Amino acid sequence: MSKSPNLLVPALGGAALVLGLAYGISSREYGAETINSLQARVEQVEANAALASANAQQGAAEVDRLQSELEAVQLTAGTATDLTAPAPVIDGGYGIGRLALEEELAAWNVDVLPDGRGLPEGRGDVFTGEEVFVEKCASCHGDFAEGIGNWPVLAGGFDTLGNKDPVKTVGSYWPYLSTAWDYINRSMPFGEAGTLTADETYAIVAYILYSNDMVDDDFELSRDNFTDVEMYNSEGFVVDDRPELEYAQWRTEPCMIDCKPSVEITMRATFLDVTPEGGGDSVMNEASTDDSPVFAATSDAADDGTAESNTAGVDPALIAAGEGAFRQCKTCHEVGEGATNRTGPVLNGMLGRTMGTVDGFRYSGVFQEATADGTVWTEENLAAFLADPRGMMAGTKMSFRGVRDEADIAALIAYLQSIGD
Repeated sequence: MSKSPNLLVPALGGAALVLGLAYGISSREYGAETINSLQARVEQVEANAALASANAQQGAAEVDRLQSELEAVQLTAGTATDLTAPAPVIDGGYGIGRLALEEELAAWNVDVLPDGRGLPEGRGDVFTGEEVFVEKCASCHGDFAEGIGNWPVLAGGFDTLGNKDPVKTVGSYWPYLSTAWDYINRSMPFGEAGTLTADETYAIVAYILYSNDMVDDDFELSRDNFTDVEMYNSEGFVVDDRPELEYAQWRTEPCMIDCKPSVEITMRATFLDVTPEGGGDSVMNEASTDDSPVFAATSDAADDGTAESNTAGVDPALIAAGEGAFRQCKTCHEVGEGATNRTGPVLNGMLGRTMGTVDGFRYSGVFQEATADGTVWTEENLAAFLADPRGMMAGTKMSFRGVRDEADIAALIAYLQSIGD
């Protein structure tokens, strides 16, 4: 019997033992690696948890800080309302927002009504108003409220409301003084709206009234006397009744046929050759110009060469210098043919004329007194007035500070003397 099977069995057993031992060793190494990996992951999770806990603590501290600041703001605002409270649920609404607080409504309710409601405490006089106006308003409206360039004119225009192009100023057009106060308080100065104090606003309005010769130079405006000011055009506006009285007439059915019993030609456009002659059908009939009007240039004043010169014996160079110096007067005064009253009166024929007698201009009280006294403009009193308007005529609405150079005064007088009536 062969010995091979006997030898094979032990050999197989030994191999199995070796394989089993190797498997066991490898399994133990794999388990160790797995354990190490899991342990590393646990350590990472613990580190992340620690970081999250630290962040949570920091966030809680920030919440506490913000809550403290919010409570401080609420105390400063004088309200115990919880601004972080959820919005109330309103039947039929979306539950967005909350009812406005009384103090919030008051902060927005700043309009001023014609009867003075809404005016704050405060006061301002004409002279203070002039200083504030020159500093904050004159760059657009001029030192005397006459307007610069295309910026609005704020004074004068009382005799222009019936013109084709009226000058609508605070004095001539605005029916309520509250409109001026409210607009200036809300919107001025340009680019710096809302920076004026109540006293400054009162002072500016007082100066504008003075510039329109509506108050004297010692006037002080306040809430107490605000409604005492009478506006020039307070009765110039009417209720629009056109919807009731006119619109119905405009909406009637138009006549399209047999609107008149007969039609006749009342005028002929002979220059355009469009009016038919003799009832012909063509509009190109020859037109006659025998009866056409003749247009000729006319002049209001005949030039017969007999006009007298007002400049006899006056140095032409001095007159020319005066014309140059008059540029500082042009913002308020006009001279020459076609001149009209502006913020100040026309100055044509000034020398030798009784003070305060230019037609259509509303003079201040001091000039009305001069008119009653028959005071006449002379070179001497005109020179004094140009040098110090308020010093010579206390109460004049002319806010110009005066001409400082005596040579300019002499030149201005020569120039005004050269201008006739």
